[in-house]
Amino acid sequence: EVQLVESGGGLVQAGGSLRLSCAASGFTFDDYAIGWFRQAPGKEREGVLCISPSDGTTYYGDSVKGRFTISRDNAKNTIYLQMNSLKPEDTAVYYCAADPTTAVCVGVADYWGQGTQVTVSS
Repeated sequence: EVQLVESGGGLVQAGGSLRLSCAASGFTFDDYAIGWFRQAPGKEREGVLCISPSDGTTYYGDSVKGRFTISRDNAKNTIYLQMNSLKPEDTAVYYCAADPTTAVCVGVADYWGQGTQVTVSS
């Protein structure tokens, strides 16, 4: 069974940090690009960051540039999203997604996680 399980969300004050994890199972993790997305209430899903199987990183979203970083640990089948200098506008449900191609960076993915809530208080 294919699974992507996000964890690490929670409530944090503005200026704080959180690290989200996305644990993958049921597919050949090393061969997949992974993306992080977020969706706030009443807003469309937004791409945050994505990372290719070879550890090349494609980032997008000027709103997170310089504050968020993505990394992968293929030995643990896990992707991390380190979020620093959090702002109230970062509040959203964060999802990870996996696809064999970097199409995941634009939201095309074979697999999606269930999401984890991040709330940033002002």
